[in-house]
Amino acid sequence: MSQTPTKRQKVITQIAKEEEFFPGIGRIQYKPDAGASEALVFRHYQAEEEVLGRTMQDWLRFSVCYWHSFRGVGSDPFGTGTIKRHWEDGTDSVENAKRRLRAAFEFFSKLGNKYWTFHDRDLAPEGRTLAETNANLDQVVALAAELQKTHGIKLLWATCNLFVHPRYMHGAATSCDAHVTTYAAAQVKKGLEVAKKLGAENFVFWGGREGYHSLLNTDVRAELDHLAAFYKMVIAYKEKIGYKGQLLIEPKAKEPTRHQYDYDAQTVMAFLHQYNLTKHFKLNIEPNHTTLAGHPYEHDVVFASAYGLLGSIDANTGSPDLGWDTDQFPMDVRSCTMVMKTVIDQGGIAPGGLNFDAKVRRESTELKDLFIAHIAAMDTFARGLKNAANIISEGVMAKALNTRYLSWNSGLGARIAGGEASLEECEKEILERGEPTPASGHQEHFEAMLNHYL
Repeated sequence: MSQTPTKRQKVITQIAKEEEFFPGIGRIQYKPDAGASEALVFRHYQAEEEVLGRTMQDWLRFSVCYWHSFRGVGSDPFGTGTIKRHWEDGTDSVENAKRRLRAAFEFFSKLGNKYWTFHDRDLAPEGRTLAETNANLDQVVALAAELQKTHGIKLLWATCNLFVHPRYMHGAATSCDAHVTTYAAAQVKKGLEVAKKLGAENFVFWGGREGYHSLLNTDVRAELDHLAAFYKMVIAYKEKIGYKGQLLIEPKAKEPTRHQYDYDAQTVMAFLHQYNLTKHFKLNIEPNHTTLAGHPYEHDVVFASAYGLLGSIDANTGSPDLGWDTDQFPMDVRSCTMVMKTVIDQGGIAPGGLNFDAKVRRESTELKDLFIAHIAAMDTFARGLKNAANIISEGVMAKALNTRYLSWNSGLGARIAGGEASLEECEKEILERGEPTPASGHQEHFEAMLNHYL
C-alpha cells in the first residue's frame, strides 16, 4: 500500500532533482569595463594578476565563512529570520547538513575563492551525547574532505562553537563550573582532530562568553588562570597529534558579555606574555570588533602586526553608530587600503587570510545577493591592495613618516632608543640645548596624501 509523501520528503525529492543549487549563476568572471548595474562580475579582483611580485590570490587569500553565509537566516536582536534557502528542509538532520555543504561548495567554486572556514556546530548537529555529536560531525567531515578535494578548496581555519549552547552561559574555559570547562576541552579535542583531518591551516579561539557581566560574582584572576591552563592543554594535544596549524585568538571587546577578556589586540598580547604563550599563538583580527573597542578600523591590525602577531583577518565592517556587531561586508576602500598596506608591510598574511565573517543584510534575501556581497567585498580589497602597493612603491608617505622620527637616528636620541642613555645625560643635554621646539605633525598632509592614492 502506497503512503502519501510527507512535506519533508517532497522537499528532499525536489532538491535531488535539481542539478544546481545556484541555477543561472555561472563562474564569476573578471570584467573591468562592466557598467554600474552589472553585479555578478569582478571589476578589480583578478586572481592571477601580479601585484608587487605576487598574485592577488596570494596576497588576499579570500575565505568564505560558513556560519553567516550558509547558516545565517537574516535574524537580528530585534527580529526573526527572513532568509529561507531552497536547499533547506527545515530540520537539523545530518542529511540536511550534507546537502547544505554541497550547496556551499558550489558557491565557493562559482565565486572562485580558495578557502572556507567553519565552527564545528555549524557543520553538523549536536546529538544527545558527546559521542553522538562526534559521530554526526564525522559523517559531515568525511563529505567535506571529499568536496575539498573535488573542488580544490582548502580550509583556512576551523574553530569550536563554545558560546551558543546553554552549558556555556557562564563561559567555557572561564566557566565557574569545572564540569563545563571539561566539556569544552573535550569538544576542542575533537575540533583539533577535525582540523588536522581537513588540513586546516589555522585553528581559532573566539571567547564569546569568556568574560563577565558583573565583577560582583566574578573572580577574574581565577578565570584568566583557568583560560591559560585550557590553552596549555590545547598546545599539548596539538603537538601530540602532530597538527601543524597556527593557533589564533580573536579579540572582541563586548557583546554578548559586558566585558570579554580578549578585549582588543593589546589585551590579548598582554595575556599571552603574562602566561608565556606568545610563541604558540597569533591573533585573528576582526576590524568590526576593533571599532567596538573604541579604536579606528585598522588599529588592531596595525598593533598585532607591529609585534609579529598578526595571523589572520576577519574581513568585515560594522556600523559604529549602532554600537553592536553588525558583521557587514567591507565596502570602504580607505579601510581596505590601510589593512592591505599592513599586510604588504609584513610580507603577507599566510597561513592566515581574509575571511569574510560577514552576512548579507536581513533584507537581502535572494540567492544572488550572497554572490554580490562577496564579489563587491573582494573587489574592494583588490582596490585596497593596489592602492597599498602604490603607496609602498612610491614611498612618499614612508619618507614623510621617517622624517618625523629623524632625531631618533643619531645623537642622544639613538642612545635612548638603544637603551644606552641615562637620566643624567638627558638633563645635561637639555641644560646645554634648552627647550625643545617640536615640529608640526602635518596630520592633514598625511590624510591628503592617502586620499591621493584612493
